[in-house]
Amino acid sequence: MAELRLTVNGAPRTLEVDDDTPLLWILRDQLGLTGTKFGCGVGVCGACTILENGKALRACQLPASEIAGRSFTTIEGLSPDVSHPCQRAWMEEEVPQCGYCQAGMIMTACGLLNEHPDPNDHLIDTVMSDSVCRCGTYPRIRKAIYRAAAEIREKKSSSP
Repeated sequence: MAELRLTVNGAPRTLEVDDDTPLLWILRDQLGLTGTKFGCGVGVCGACTILENGKALRACQLPASEIAGRSFTTIEGLSPDVSHPCQRAWMEEEVPQCGYCQAGMIMTACGLLNEHPDPNDHLIDTVMSDSVCRCGTYPRIRKAIYRAAAEIREKKSSSP
């Protein structure tokens, strides 16, 4: 066991963990942030997606030995009141069915929009193809991403 210092959702944390413990299990088991889901454990389904500096990463692929001093945002830290444009768009487009993949999908979409604020179908399909939705809500996911992108661009253009 080693001491690990990192920041999660803006809060500094100090934990005792084994070096090989994936961030996914640190978030879920030690910090109680269960919005980040376990899906495959090998980084291919997207259920465990989180953000670091706005970039989407797979928490199941980040061992404790590599995350000291880093800062991460989980679905719980995206907005305190579910007001983030991606979260609202997901609700407005009625994307969730079972809901299991949705936190990872939302975080992946946020990462996409942080890097590409005006995506097209091809880019959305390419980025989101690394996230699995067993319910098959992909058309609604695309609509939600376009809705969120428009809101984000609108907010930026109206900001001084």
